[in-house]
Amino acid sequence: MKLNELKPVTGSTRKSSRVGRGRSSGGGKTSGRGHKGQKARSGGGVRPQFEGGQMPLYRRLPKRGFNNKRFAKHYITVNVSDLMRMEEGSLVTAETLAEQGVITLPKVNDGLKVLGDGELTKKLDVKADAFTATAKEKIEAAGGTCEVI
Repeated sequence: MKLNELKPVTGSTRKSSRVGRGRSSGGGKTSGRGHKGQKARSGGGVRPQFEGGQMPLYRRLPKRGFNNKRFAKHYITVNVSDLMRMEEGSLVTAETLAEQGVITLPKVNDGLKVLGDGELTKKLDVKADAFTATAKEKIEAAGGTCEVI
């Protein structure tokens, strides 16, 4: 016996029933789909895991796994253009910005972060918890200094 001579046992296989091919086959007319309705249409039916509008299982179960929301840093952000309110050569901190009305002090969570949007022409010494690269460039280009607290 060779692999190319193997055949299934007689009676173990059946020809697949082709529905919708006339009355004699027994699978004509509605072809086993019933009458009308969503499941009778071509391309019809519901997606997997659909529970008929009931709240699905994946939404009933509690969330699991790690989420960084609790540990994320929440800086109060200030753009370089906001620093133009300060006087030439002054020291800029969260407290001095609060005095000028740029930020509200109770809301300084994890500190102050300076972003690089806008232009700066004044020489300022800025003390903040974080700087973006463009903010640092613009402050130093204007002759100021950036100090990370």
